[in-house]
Amino acid sequence: MAAGRVRKVLGRAVWGVRAYGFIAAMWIRSSWAYRASFWMMLAANFATTALDFVAIMLMFSQVDALGGFSLPEVAFLYGTACVAFGLADLILGTAERVGRRVRDGTMDVLLTRPVPVLSQVAADRFALRRLGRILQGTLVLGWALTRLELDWTAGRVALLVSMLLCGGVIFGCLFVVGGAFQFWAQDAAEVQNAFTYGGTTVLQYPPTVFGKELVRGVTFVVPLAFVNWLPALRMLGRDDPLGLPGWADLAAPAVALVCCLVAGLVWRAGLRAYRSTGN
Repeated sequence: MAAGRVRKVLGRAVWGVRAYGFIAAMWIRSSWAYRASFWMMLAANFATTALDFVAIMLMFSQVDALGGFSLPEVAFLYGTACVAFGLADLILGTAERVGRRVRDGTMDVLLTRPVPVLSQVAADRFALRRLGRILQGTLVLGWALTRLELDWTAGRVALLVSMLLCGGVIFGCLFVVGGAFQFWAQDAAEVQNAFTYGGTTVLQYPPTVFGKELVRGVTFVVPLAFVNWLPALRMLGRDDPLGLPGWADLAAPAVALVCCLVAGLVWRAGLRAYRSTGN
């Protein structure tokens, strides 16, 4: 009985991923039909996100360190946060439109299709132009790595890859939870953005420039610190301002798994709470 249920869940998950791929490919073909427009939007996305790092560079034109961190160290934080968020935004960013679908009744259309609703919501209007953020963050991260004097061991390489992938998963879970919350609130995209876009802005700066109350909040309440703060402090040889045990710096995969379980439960609860438009 249990084995059959597991196979059923896995089969549905595989079908959901395939359906996501089909829908995303459709939107990619649509956007690629207007190539000049696509490249202009990609460049605009790249330039817009680059302004955040320009602001950091302007700060360092006046100071030698920010919260005790040098420019390459801050660039390392910026790059990892930007790439992790960019991956989540590319794959799940359209989940913020759930409230709009609830209000205009198009959520009912998704429920009638034999495809997981989350796959449809996440792949809807898939925008390949969001690669601009990932590209810009990767360039900054690459520059930071050339400036930092790090002893590159297999463990450090694995930790860096884990930061980017697990960070993307954590941000993706925030997109899903925020979308699910809109089944009840219906107009809460701004609240979701405060934790997603606002969260990535916070992570672009060292934790030492913030009060300990905020650092505790993004560690124990909304676990954004596991995206890059805690593992980055280990890589850079910096002390943890909260004095957490050493294993916490390596806990991002476990935190990402817990976030996935919580996001799945919240999403299912949101779907059950949906009562269709006009009711």
